[in-house]
Amino acid sequence: MPSLLLSLLLLCLCPTAHSARCPKPCVCDQIRLTVACANKNLTQVPPAIDEITVKLDLRSNDIQELPTGAFKHTPYLTHLSLQRSNVRRVREGAFRGLGRLVFLNLANNNIDILYQESFDGLSSLKQLMLDRNRIEEIQPGAFSQLGLLNLLSLTHNQLVYLPNMVFQGLQNIKLLRLSHNALNYLDTEAFAGLFSLTRLSLDHNELQFFPTDTMTRLSEVTRLELSHNPMTYLGEESVSMAKLTHLFLDHMSLQDMSHSAVSKCPSLVHLDLSHNQLRVLQPLSPGTPSLARVSLAGNPIYCNCYLRSLREWAVGRKVRLLGSCGGPAHLSGEPLDNMTPSELRCQSHDAMLKAEYEEATRNTPPPAPPTDTHIKCPDNCVCQAETQHSTCENRGLSKIPRGFDPGSRLLDLRGNNFHYVPSGSFPGVSQAVSLHLQRCHIVDVEDGAFSGMRGLVYLYLSQNQLSSLSPDAFKGLPQLTYLHLEQNRFSLVPAGAFRLLPGLLALHLENNSISALGAGALSGADSLRSLYLSGNSIQHVAPGALEPTPDLDTLHLGANQLKEVPTDALSAVGGLRELRLTGNPILWVGPQAFRPVQRTLKELYLNNMGLERMSPDSLSGLAPGLRSLFLEGNLLEEVPDFRSFRSLEVINLAENPLMCDCPLLALRMWIEKVNLRVRATCANPPEVRGRWVKDVHTFHSCPGGESLPPAPPTTTQSPRPPKATKPKPTHLNRKRQAKMPPTKTRTKTKTRTGPRDVKKAV
Repeated sequence: MPSLLLSLLLLCLCPTAHSARCPKPCVCDQIRLTVACANKNLTQVPPAIDEITVKLDLRSNDIQELPTGAFKHTPYLTHLSLQRSNVRRVREGAFRGLGRLVFLNLANNNIDILYQESFDGLSSLKQLMLDRNRIEEIQPGAFSQLGLLNLLSLTHNQLVYLPNMVFQGLQNIKLLRLSHNALNYLDTEAFAGLFSLTRLSLDHNELQFFPTDTMTRLSEVTRLELSHNPMTYLGEESVSMAKLTHLFLDHMSLQDMSHSAVSKCPSLVHLDLSHNQLRVLQPLSPGTPSLARVSLAGNPIYCNCYLRSLREWAVGRKVRLLGSCGGPAHLSGEPLDNMTPSELRCQSHDAMLKAEYEEATRNTPPPAPPTDTHIKCPDNCVCQAETQHSTCENRGLSKIPRGFDPGSRLLDLRGNNFHYVPSGSFPGVSQAVSLHLQRCHIVDVEDGAFSGMRGLVYLYLSQNQLSSLSPDAFKGLPQLTYLHLEQNRFSLVPAGAFRLLPGLLALHLENNSISALGAGALSGADSLRSLYLSGNSIQHVAPGALEPTPDLDTLHLGANQLKEVPTDALSAVGGLRELRLTGNPILWVGPQAFRPVQRTLKELYLNNMGLERMSPDSLSGLAPGLRSLFLEGNLLEEVPDFRSFRSLEVINLAENPLMCDCPLLALRMWIEKVNLRVRATCANPPEVRGRWVKDVHTFHSCPGGESLPPAPPTTTQSPRPPKATKPKPTHLNRKRQAKMPPTKTRTKTKTRTGPRDVKKAV
């Protein structure tokens, strides 16, 4: 009886118990706060899941679409599994409200497009699995909300091309998996912003050459996997990655490799060249002092006098050569590491040729039967049934071939001599996703040239001789998303040519001869998100030039002839996130120059312009959202006040002749408060020339500078001269006379001399 009374008393004193909810077909664990709904034939996310659920398992169902706010009733989720659930579309904002989620598995579904806000709200996500879907397109900004993501896996999808900044926002990514796609081209800035990436998997793709410019930007990568790509040659200094320790180039088609191919990889330890077609390899040039292993297994290495220098090099450097001799017969199968240089001898020339012929005849297997005898393929082309790729590259063709298999997904016709593309050139290939026509000497594209290619997403017409395009040139391409017209002969943007491309998101017109961007030039490109116009001769952007593209996200205007920021033109693109003005002769940036895009701009490039002055209000309004600011390679003695810029992740002020006196105190105090590596050095006064701004003592004598920590003691030695970087643009070497706004005269005389060659920050 007393125990019963005690129990009743405790029950009265305790707060009302939480009434747990559990969907009928699911199994709920109220102790572990998990809900398991796997294999329950669900067609939607159950609405009756308990709010406090931490782990939710929805595997193997039939949830074809994730609508906006699909998980708004479960804000405490940390783990969510949706693999094998027949998901076809993830609506924008589907995961909004899941700010605690750290793991999301969407593998083995049918997703084909990743939209700009598909993962909006996942601010704590650490791992995202998207393997074995049908992803062909990643819209710009798709990952911009995933700042804490460590692992992104996109293996076994249908990616053909990676555009610039496609992974923007992943500043903490460590591991990126892109294996088993159909990637054949990577834009130069495809991996821009991945400052923490240490491991990249690109094996089992269609890369035919090493993407040197793209990979060089990955400063922290230690492991790079490129196995099973159809590369045949690795040229001089192809790989330039300072921290790379493991490089996998096995199971490719390498027939030759320059002795200096990896000379820019000082940390390289393991180089895997196994299962290629290498018969001989030269000693690798200095530059890889840490190299310990070179795997050559599975190559037809011929162990004669031509291999002697490699073996001597390996012995002297204590590098292990893994693999065995493929010939001559008396050495066949002998481990390379066991061979002494004296054993590597050559016979007479005739005897050697005879021995090589006999060896090749004996070891050449009979030709394998085709995997699919029914696949259609034009003469002089190679078509693969398994990958649905057809290539006629560099065949010297003068007419576009016909007769491709209807199931072809990629058509590669690069390097031929077509000169023009007639109407209806590609009948019967409605499933093609990517068409390559680079370097084909094309001067004209007839109306309806691509008619019938309803599924085409990527069209490459770069490096041709096009100077104009008919308004009906792209008729019949409703799905075209990425259009490459760079390196042609356009003097004007081909107005009207985009009106039949409702899905166009990215337009490349770099390195043409365009001199102006006039009103109406982009008529019809209503959905455009990325516009690339770098390397032209644009002197003026009309106020209404960008009006047809209200959703523009990325605008590249670098290396043109603009003399001022096109502020009026930017009024039409209020959602712009990235603006590049690099290399334009802009000497002065006036007040509120970026006012039209102040709410959305994240990346701003004003580097290498010869910029001499910036209004104190030139960056007004950008402080809340700006993440990256590049001002290196200019002529700035002072900079605007950055004290309100709290969201910056990258800032570069290198190669500017900064005057380290009291007007620069605001910068010095800002550097003290932010957790950023700010590359900024003094040019004047002479006694502090070449020193970091943060290490200069002169600011302590300025009003307000008393609170600064003491500067490091100066040494009696002269400061180390900064390292040189790439040469400045040619327009910086010419004398300029520009009208500047009136400025207050300083009492202190300043000189413009001083080091401006501090190494560019990453």
